[in-house]
Amino acid sequence: MIHTLLLVALALFSLSIAITLYRVIKGPTMPDRAIALDTIGVNLLSAIAIVSIVLQTKAYLEAILILGILAFIGTIAFTKYIERGVVIERKSDR
Repeated sequence: MIHTLLLVALALFSLSIAITLYRVIKGPTMPDRAIALDTIGVNLLSAIAIVSIVLQTKAYLEAILILGILAFIGTIAFTKYIERGVVIERKSDR
């Protein structure tokens, strides 16, 4: 019973990722695309957690941590680019 529910949840997360990918491609504005990319990251983390539970292993927990950190840094960099036009600001002495 629980195994079936986990597989249904995994399928729904996959569907959510596919729908959000459409928003990334078609999104009317850049902030919509940034939010969609962050949503894909969160859904991917959840899907990996479910796969870890279904396979009864802890091997994927490190991948969840790394992907979470990378998704957070990517979201911050993308929003900074939207706001200022550059990710890394260089100060010149001139």
